[in-house]
Amino acid sequence: MSSVRPLILCLTGSLGMGKSVTAKFFAEEGVPVHDSDATVHALYEGEAVPAIEAAFPGTTAAGKVDRAKLAAKVVNDKAALARLEAIVHPLVGAARDRFLAEAQARGAPIVVLDIPLLFEIGGENLCDAVVVVSAPAEVQRARALQRPGMTEDKFDALVAKQMPDAEKRRRADFIVDSSQGFEHARTQVRDILRAVAKMPRRH
Repeated sequence: MSSVRPLILCLTGSLGMGKSVTAKFFAEEGVPVHDSDATVHALYEGEAVPAIEAAFPGTTAAGKVDRAKLAAKVVNDKAALARLEAIVHPLVGAARDRFLAEAQARGAPIVVLDIPLLFEIGGENLCDAVVVVSAPAEVQRARALQRPGMTEDKFDALVAKQMPDAEKRRRADFIVDSSQGFEHARTQVRDILRAVAKMPRRH
């Protein structure tokens, strides 16, 4: 087992910015990627189900969380949302710790933590460097509105809950501009990996 901790690159970006595609480019370069959203999905179909049913009766069925029913219970209720986060966040943290331990055991030099609300949850203290995926507002809106079930109102509400893109860019160590096509973004990912290979770890 390697005793050297991998350099932790945190990947974030607002809705419709191209973060998921950028995460795939890191994975294609051989970098282990931990997807926080995918972890939550898995927890909602397994480990978190009993605790969520106990806290929010009637929100699970057939061993899975019914996301629509759960969302309806927490959407405008800060106390309920805090209760849900108290169940889910420690489980996500434990999954992330397992991922980091496995990457270290394999001797991975760099890992990526894909955390959509990194700054909003104050998660940047986990990171040696932060990569923000960004695009002009009109590109972001057009991409987001292509998603199934997305409406102008829903998009505006989601963006209002997220830190402004300009602030994320200001806090970033690296920015991937996803507005100029996938090949351009892939080149930026390779450039970032070359740059961070020489970086000292912050922790």
